[in-house]
Amino acid sequence: MATTSGEHTASSPAAPVTDARRKRGPDADHPSHRWWVLGVIGLAQLMVVLDATIVNIALPSAQADLGFTDGNRQWIVTAYALAFGSLLLLGGRIADLIGRKKVFLIGLVGFALASALGGAATSFGMLVAARALQGLFGAMLAPAALSLLTTTFTDPKERAKAFGIYGAIAGAGGAVGLLLGGVLTEYLDWRWCLYVNLIIAVVAFVGAVRLLQPGAPADRPKLDVPGTILVSAGLFCIVYGFSNAETHAWSSPQTWGFLTVGAVLVAAFGWWQTRAEHPLLPLRVVLDRDRGASFAAMFISGAGMFGVFLFLTYYLQQSLHYSPVKTGCAFLPMVAVMVVISVITTNNLVPRFGAKPIVPTGMLIAAGAMVWMTQLDLTSTYVPHVLFPLMLMGLGLGLVFAPGMSLATSGVAPHDAGVASAMVNTSQQVGGSIGTALLNTLATSAATSYLVGRKPTPGAQAQAQLESYSTAYWWSAGFFLLGFLVTVVLYRRGAPRIPSMDGEAAPSTAHM
Repeated sequence: MATTSGEHTASSPAAPVTDARRKRGPDADHPSHRWWVLGVIGLAQLMVVLDATIVNIALPSAQADLGFTDGNRQWIVTAYALAFGSLLLLGGRIADLIGRKKVFLIGLVGFALASALGGAATSFGMLVAARALQGLFGAMLAPAALSLLTTTFTDPKERAKAFGIYGAIAGAGGAVGLLLGGVLTEYLDWRWCLYVNLIIAVVAFVGAVRLLQPGAPADRPKLDVPGTILVSAGLFCIVYGFSNAETHAWSSPQTWGFLTVGAVLVAAFGWWQTRAEHPLLPLRVVLDRDRGASFAAMFISGAGMFGVFLFLTYYLQQSLHYSPVKTGCAFLPMVAVMVVISVITTNNLVPRFGAKPIVPTGMLIAAGAMVWMTQLDLTSTYVPHVLFPLMLMGLGLGLVFAPGMSLATSGVAPHDAGVASAMVNTSQQVGGSIGTALLNTLATSAATSYLVGRKPTPGAQAQAQLESYSTAYWWSAGFFLLGFLVTVVLYRRGAPRIPSMDGEAAPSTAHM
């Protein structure tokens, strides 16, 4: 009898692929409702990703309501990033230990309750605590969702289609968050930017209870406690250090001190993983060339794409005076292109040509889009000046995200699916945190330099803002060019290796 979820598939002993099973086709080995499973997983992933940006647009209203200072405003965003980024690997391994459905449901409920707490916040501290709890439960939910997807869709063609959709959701979630945040803030109240998660979580929870099969993996790995402490503390210090760079000088001990400690702890974690009996992140997961290239692609593109979401949002609202809703709508064409290209890429392009020409091409296209955006000024209008580079960016990110996520988890043994999925999310989250801090710092320096020797008139201030945005776009283009070089070197040539029934990838026939 066909299993009803990837959870059960992952925990069942691998059976030999007989001629009879081949003749029965993929429907015999996959649940008829697997696409509903994808819908549930996609909803959960959307909730986690959009929460990284949906609160941004609500911040001015929340600040006026709760009365916190400009200096404290960043902690509404940073608290989420700190908990989410530092605990992802632990969350992924917990999913491997006690079962992906169980962790998925715990993450959903916890995230919803934390969102309710934040929506009802009566003080700054209460809101920060709620955002940190969202990050904690998101760190359980995100890797469990991706590992469920990995173990549910094992047929190469269906897997490609599923990851195309999932990659589009992961890539476009930030833009959706901007639109939804604008609509909710403008027409309801900033608190609904948090309450909306309750609606999403309830729908996803009902679907998960009905569609996902319970049970834990048969070959449960043991928890690597020293490794967990090292990597969680290390990632916390790195994310905290880069977050501090937005408000403190790079020479401040609160910046370089945390970054140094974080780097040392992550290095110690890497050393420990070569000696641990049950490593938290087995080296077999990251040393595969395609997986390593995919993790690097997610890290670098996560850093670069914030040049679009963050600074183009500032440009549209502060320079062109768009409303929050109009700003969100401006990103919709990019989202549409990203969704279509993600599906086409994983269904048609990667199976035929492999990731080596596809992902690097996406990096180059994204870099070109960022360079195009450096031409934006105070006289620019949407259709001729903003729309086309945005659509080009959607094309580039669509070529990067879906194949990157798919190959990062392809061929992973079932007992490593959770931690491999967590590594994908960790790469993107830490890359985004680093990118945001670097771009903010560079943009602020550019604006300050422009005003040196000039009178701070409204015109000069407006031009200084444009200089800061342009600087961020140039550096984002640089990130994507680095991504091109890394991925063109690391990815194997030819079609990707096909996972076998036991979760291990069959050797590639492509030349290295």
